[in-house]
Amino acid sequence: MLFGKKKKETAVTPQLVAAQRSPLGNVVLPSAVEPYEKELYDRLRFAVPIIDAAIMKMIRLTGGFKVICSDEQYQESLDSFLENVPVGLTGRSVSTFVDNFLDNLLTYGSAAGEIAADPDSQKIAGLWLGDVSKIRVTGGKDPFARQYSIVLPDGSLKTLAHPENILYGSLTGGHSLLRGLPALSSILLRIYECIGQNYDRAGNVRYAVTYKPSGDQGDMVYTRERAQQIAREWADGMNSAKYGQVKDFVAVGDVDIKVIGAENQLFDTNVPVRQILEQLIAKLSIPPFLLGLSWSSTERMSAQQADILTSELEYYRRILTPVICDIGNSYLCSVGSEAVCRVEWDNINLQDESALAEARLKNAQAREIELRNQKAEIGDKN
Repeated sequence: MLFGKKKKETAVTPQLVAAQRSPLGNVVLPSAVEPYEKELYDRLRFAVPIIDAAIMKMIRLTGGFKVICSDEQYQESLDSFLENVPVGLTGRSVSTFVDNFLDNLLTYGSAAGEIAADPDSQKIAGLWLGDVSKIRVTGGKDPFARQYSIVLPDGSLKTLAHPENILYGSLTGGHSLLRGLPALSSILLRIYECIGQNYDRAGNVRYAVTYKPSGDQGDMVYTRERAQQIAREWADGMNSAKYGQVKDFVAVGDVDIKVIGAENQLFDTNVPVRQILEQLIAKLSIPPFLLGLSWSSTERMSAQQADILTSELEYYRRILTPVICDIGNSYLCSVGSEAVCRVEWDNINLQDESALAEARLKNAQAREIELRNQKAEIGDKN
């Protein structure tokens, strides 16, 4: 026999899957993010600008990329597709989709998109970013096959007919980058609220005008009228200052003017605010001065900080690379090509140009010294 008897195909079932199976037999993964969590993280980014700024900075620092096709004859058409593919209602280009995908990934811990196909031509019509709080992931025929469902308004689940068109990614554990920050952010917002209230009370200067009548019988009779006249003239002088007019206040008798709350000082909030911001930035893994926080007069990005931030960015790139390849491979498949794609990311440059130039100079000098020593050793041997 030229060919042996065909073996019966069996589905691979890991032993650990049994603990995750539902009564229906599918592997059920925990929901990526609940609707209340999504709203919480959205409100958190809206209420604390430094969190929103850090996420946007991470997205920009992740850098650009180029998709390389294994078949050169399809490279030009692939580039044209990636630069012009519609994204949602207003976006265009795969870079726009990747930026929005990464934004959801960092904010919610998971992100989901779809490659929308034209039912008539079977070509790719565009890319769509979905609401990850309404998507559920379950196992298919085997634990390594994903099945996606969406949550309908009545709470029921509708299984998607074409899971191969879904683009899905999640951080390690599926947890948001903002996990653990709501508690600290609530304290920070409370401090800022108290600062505003204290400035409303003591920052906006108010005056206490006290008229002390003398013991004369005439002053005692006209005390009320004189107090009202002083109040009117003082109010007129204060209102005139709003329009740039300066009016002197002239009074007869014993009149005392004091600033209310002048002897009280506002609380120094630098220490608690900085402690909370340090915790927030430690969770976001970004140097503070990139967010406009100059805690040191000589603060700059050190080599250690650059290495840590580079490792964070490379981690996000590893998650995004399969998503980009799926988009490129789907396009090549739609045009009848069997070629595949790979992604080449731009170099991450976090150092100053002067520091890079100095490093290149030292490397060149070291190479020159090594070549000189090698020539000297060859001369000695001869």
